[in-house]
Amino acid sequence: MALVEARQLVKTYRTEEVEVTAIRNVSFTIEAKSFVSFVGPSGSGKSTLLNMIGCLDPPTSGSLLVAGRDIQGLDRRGAARFRGETIGFIFQDFNLLPVLTVYENIEYPLLMVRETPAGERRQRVLALIEAVGMNEQRDKYPDQLSGGQKQRVAVARALVANPKLVLADEPTANLDHQTAFRVIELMKKMRDEFATTFIFSTHDPKVVGEAEIVHTLEDGRLKNSAPHTPGGPRHD
Repeated sequence: MALVEARQLVKTYRTEEVEVTAIRNVSFTIEAKSFVSFVGPSGSGKSTLLNMIGCLDPPTSGSLLVAGRDIQGLDRRGAARFRGETIGFIFQDFNLLPVLTVYENIEYPLLMVRETPAGERRQRVLALIEAVGMNEQRDKYPDQLSGGQKQRVAVARALVANPKLVLADEPTANLDHQTAFRVIELMKKMRDEFATTFIFSTHDPKVVGEAEIVHTLEDGRLKNSAPHTPGGPRHD
C-alpha cells in the first residue's frame, strides 16, 4: 500500500471578493521509504500540497490518504494527533526555539505530543544528536549555531518521534551550496537508517538532483511525474 495516495485533489481558497484554486485535480502515489521532490515555480502549488499532506490544510475536494488514514475524516484535534504520531516537518527557516538548547529543541516534539518516559526520550534524543553529528553542540542555543548546524538539528527534531513521513518545505533555501549538499546527504542517510519517507517542495536543483521521483507542478496542476536517478539527468 502506498504511504501517500492522492486522487483528484483540489484546493480552493475563497474570500468575499475572490476565489483562487491553488491545486487542480492532482493525483499521485508515494511509496514508503521514498525520496521525493515536488518542483515548480512560485505559486505552482508546492507548499499548498505539502500543507495538505501534513494535515495543516484540508483539501476542498478529492481524496487524500496518508499512512492509510483519510485526512478529510480528521477533525482539528485528530489531525494534530495524527501529525504528531506520523509526520515530521523541516522548514527553510529552521523554526528552532531560541530559548532551548540543541538537546531541548530535538526533545520538544516528544514533550508536546507523546507521553514518552524520560529515559526513552533521552535515549532517542542522544541517538539522533549522534546521528546528525551534533554531539559537541548539544548544549548550545540556536544563535550559537551556523545555518547548516541549525538544519541538522531540524532534521533530528523531525525524526525524533519516529515518523513514517518527513515533509521538507524548501529545506536548503537559506544554506550555501556546500552546506546544502551536506544536509541533503544527511537526510538521505537518515532515510536509509530510519526507513523514513522524505517529501520536499523546492526550487533547489541540488535537492531535485538527489530525488528518486520528481513531480513537476505548474499553475496548480501536476504537469509531469518522472523517476529520476540521483546525481544523474532527469528522465522526463
